[in-house]
Amino acid sequence: MRRPARTGAPAVARAAWVALLCGELIAASLPSGARADTEAGKAKAQVCVACHGPMGNSTSPDYPILAGQTARYLYLELKDFKQGRRSDPRMSPMAANLSSEDMQDLADYFAAQKPVSVPFNADGASIEAGRKKAAEVLCTMCHLGGFSGQNEIPRVAGQHYQYIVKQLQDFRSHTRTNDAGNMTSVTRNLTDDDIHHLAAYVNNLQ
Repeated sequence: MRRPARTGAPAVARAAWVALLCGELIAASLPSGARADTEAGKAKAQVCVACHGPMGNSTSPDYPILAGQTARYLYLELKDFKQGRRSDPRMSPMAANLSSEDMQDLADYFAAQKPVSVPFNADGASIEAGRKKAAEVLCTMCHLGGFSGQNEIPRVAGQHYQYIVKQLQDFRSHTRTNDAGNMTSVTRNLTDDDIHHLAAYVNNLQ
């Protein structure tokens, strides 16, 4: 894989700063007064249960845990699925007919739920290697300490190990690109081992 001319923490830090700035600009475009009633979201979320589990606590690694996710991130991802900036054979059709109000209702509902993590049985050495790699590539600059997320940056603590691996691989291969380029930059030089270690570490966070 061809390496960029300049790599390292400063470059990643600049990319992260640009992503955060872009996120603030995106946030300004969200519907004004979009503070949806979580009860409305609860009713609309019933169709989501089959894949994402009760209250967004998925038990299948094919589907991410939505409970406790940041509302802004959920809204933007639904919007991206609807408008084709992110594609998935299961989610794209589900989002196609959602209104902005529907998306905000769903986002607010899932954000208000308590997440139940599903730890992956990773060995301590892999988890520690993931912790070191996360520090090296400055993950917490965007995802915050404990990987709890903020605004348009997702919470990934306790997320399914297999799902994290797939998303990191998709960012690295440019299969997923709806992130203002930040995760593409971060994953560019990650090895397969790096990705698996990071997934083990993040999955085991509570």
